Amino acid sequence: MKLGLVTYMWGAKWDLPALISNCEQTGFAGVELRSTHAHGVEVDLDKSARKEVRARFSDSQVTLVGLGSACEYHSQDSEVVRKNIELTKQFLQLSHDVGGSGVKVRPNRLIEGEDREATINRIGMALRQCGPAAASLNQQIRVEVHGPGTKDPAVMREIMEIADHPSVKVCWNSNPGETVEGSLAHNFELLDEWLGDVVHIHDLYDEYPYQELFGLLQKSGFKGYTLSESPSTADPVRVMHYYRALWQELVNNLG
Repeated sequence: MKLGLVTYMWGAKWDLPALISNCEQTGFAGVELRSTHAHGVEVDLDKSARKEVRARFSDSQVTLVGLGSACEYHSQDSEVVRKNIELTKQFLQLSHDVGGSGVKVRPNRLIEGEDREATINRIGMALRQCGPAAASLNQQIRVEVHGPGTKDPAVMREIMEIADHPSVKVCWNSNPGETVEGSLAHNFELLDEWLGDVVHIHDLYDEYPYQELFGLLQKSGFKGYTLSESPSTADPVRVMHYYRALWQELVNNLG
C-alpha cells in the first residue's frame, strides 16, 4: 500500500505546483484533489488546462489518485439527485482527462422521518446510474463511508448491494465507533468485497486501531493508497514528515 494525501485540510491552500512539491519532499506518493480548493482542478477547466494538469503530474513523482467531489444522492428532491448524478459524470470526465483513476462521492445522511430503506434505495439507485459512466472512462466511483446513519457499514453494504456495479467501490473512511468487541474485523468484512483502491485515514496516534486496519487491508490484497485526511495544522509540511514516519512504522510492523 502507498501513502497519499486528501487536500481537505493540509493541502487546501496550496496551488498545484506547491502541492506536488510538498508531497515529493515528504514522501507522499499520491493525492486526491478535493473540489473547491486552491489547486483549481474543477469541472469548468478547458481542454488545454486539463492537459496541463495531467502533464504536471506525469512529470512528477506524485500520482493523481483522483478527485474528491461533494456529490451526494440522499435528497428527497429528485431534481437535486439528478443534478448530483450529472455532476458526478462531469467529475468522472475531468478525472479521466487529468490522469486520475476515480472520483470520491458520498452518502451524506439518512433522511429524518423517512423510512430508512427509501433513502438507502435512492442512494443506491443513483450510484447504479453513475456506474456505466465510470466504466466507460476506466474510472472508479469511490463511495466514502460517510454521514449520519449512512456511515454505518451495515447501511453502506445495503447501498452497495443496490448500486450493484463493478465500477462502484467503497472508500473506507476510518470512522470512530467501527470496532465490535475491540476489533474492526466484523465491519470491515461487511464491505471488503467492494473495497476500491483508496482508503481515508486520519491522525495515526488516536484511538482508531490503524495497525489492525493495515493488517486487514494487507490480508485483502489492497495495493492502493491510504490517504491522510487529518485535521488542519499551521505547519503541514513539517507534520507530513512525522506522519510519513508513523505510517511507515505501521507498514513495517505488518511483517
